[in-house]
Amino acid sequence: MHASEKPSLRVLLCAPRGFCAGVVRAIDAVEQALALYGAPVYVRHEIVHNKYVVEGLKAKGAIFVKELHEVPDGTTAPVIFSAHGVAKSVPEEAAARNFLAIDATCPLVTKVHREASVHYKRGREVVLIGHAGHPEVIGTMGQLPAGAVKLVQTPADARAFTPRDPENFAYTTQTTLSIDDTAEIVAILQERFPSMAGPHKEDICYATTNRQEAVKRVAPQVDALIVVGAPYSSNSQRLREVALREGCRVSALVQRANEIDWSVFGTISSLAVTAGASAPEVLVEEVLDAFAERFALQIETVHTAHEDVFFPLPRQLRPDAAE
Repeated sequence: MHASEKPSLRVLLCAPRGFCAGVVRAIDAVEQALALYGAPVYVRHEIVHNKYVVEGLKAKGAIFVKELHEVPDGTTAPVIFSAHGVAKSVPEEAAARNFLAIDATCPLVTKVHREASVHYKRGREVVLIGHAGHPEVIGTMGQLPAGAVKLVQTPADARAFTPRDPENFAYTTQTTLSIDDTAEIVAILQERFPSMAGPHKEDICYATTNRQEAVKRVAPQVDALIVVGAPYSSNSQRLREVALREGCRVSALVQRANEIDWSVFGTISSLAVTAGASAPEVLVEEVLDAFAERFALQIETVHTAHEDVFFPLPRQLRPDAAE
C-alpha cells in the first residue's frame, strides 16, 4: 500500500515499559555465567517469562530445567535460580549435591521472602496475597514450613479468611499484582482485622506500579491497547486487565507481531502500546513495524515515571569475584 493511501493511526507508546531491573539482572546473570564458565549453564525454570529471551539464551548454551533432579550429578556447570525466587528446599538440594548455585532472584522478591520470615519468627501467622501456582508464590510460600503461609487470591478469599489469632497476623504480597485489586483485598482485611501487620514499604514492585500507572493514563484515550508479553507473565496480564478496567474497549496480550488479530486491530484510529517487565524492546519495535505496514503512524511517547533502578549481579558473577 502506498504511504499516502494508508489510514492514519495515533499511537501512544507507554513509558516506562518492558524490562525491569530484576529482569535485566537475571538475564545478565545467565550471560555472564556463560562468559565466565562456558556452556552449559543450567537454569531452573524460565529465567524470566519470555519465550523470545529463553530461546536466545538456549542458543548461547543455557539448559533450562523444571527441577534440579534434571541436572546431572557431578556437574561443575553453574546452576542458576530464576528471577521469581525459589523455595528454601531448592538451594538446600543444590548444596547437598555440591552444585555451584547462583541465585538470580529479584532483590524485590527477596525482600518479600525476608518479610515473611521475620513475621513468622515473631510468631505471626503469614497471609500472602497472590496467584496460586505462580513461581514467585511457590517460592515465597516455600520460605516457611508447610501450612505456615495462607494464600489469599480474591476479595472473596479475604472476606472468608479466618486467622488463628486476629491480633497476631501479617500480610505480604506477590510483587507483580494489580495495584487496585491488591488495595481492595488489603482494605477488606484491614477493615476486618485492624491490627493486621503489613510491609514497611509496598511489596508490589516499582516496575509493576509504574507500568500500570502508564496504562491508566493512556487507556481512556485510545480505541485499543496492546501489551507485548507472555500469556503466563503475571505483570503482563495485569496490564491488559488494567486497560479494560480504565475504559479501553479492546486490550490484547501478544508475544509477537504475528499474534495480532487484524480483524480487530485493522480498523482502529488510535492505539496504545506497552510491554510487560520481561518483554524485550525489540518485540515492541516488531509490533510497531507490523502496524506501520498498514497505517501511517503518528507516535507519541507518554512518560509517567523515570526509572533508574539498578541491581548488581549475584556475587559469584561480579568482576571482583575471581580476585
